[in-house]
Amino acid sequence: MVMVNIHQAKTHLSRLLARVSMGEEIVIAKAGKPMARLVPVAEKPRERVPGTAKGKIWIAPDFDAPLPDEILDEFYAGGIEPCVAGRKPPEPPPRPV
Repeated sequence: MVMVNIHQAKTHLSRLLARVSMGEEIVIAKAGKPMARLVPVAEKPRERVPGTAKGKIWIAPDFDAPLPDEILDEFYAGGIEPCVAGRKPPEPPPRPV
């Protein structure tokens, strides 16, 4: 982020705008106090249209089937690390049957 005074901003506005168009932020200051910020304009995202991916996505019939024991063992092997030193870690959740 670059800070320029008002006089510099007026004199070099085109140059500053070119830098802003490249993604840079410019702060305009008066007597060293920030007054305004030049930032790139964010384009408005396109409106989402439901159903545009129809026929492009496939979900396996067993998508929500239980994981194999080998994979579940990896999740529960080490227990849960404590978040704060000195506190007892919470008990791991019961393993699904």
